[in-house]
Amino acid sequence: MKELLRSTDPTVLAFASALLEGEDIDCFQMDVNMSVLEGGIGIFPRRMMVRADDYDAAMRVLRDNDVPTGKYA
Repeated sequence: MKELLRSTDPTVLAFASALLEGEDIDCFQMDVNMSVLEGGIGIFPRRMMVRADDYDAAMRVLRDNDVPTGKYA
């Protein structure tokens, strides 16, 4: 699995998930349960992961829809 994006904004993650599901690209959010440790204040970013084979297609989908990934290569 490769990290596709990292964000503390749940709306960005939800939008990215919806876009990827629309393209039949499976994704998985990591660090979701960190909110228990941080008290729900949203300081730890969540990571969205995709299979290595889907990474390029997933990045293309997010870039085409102006989703901030923090990756420019």
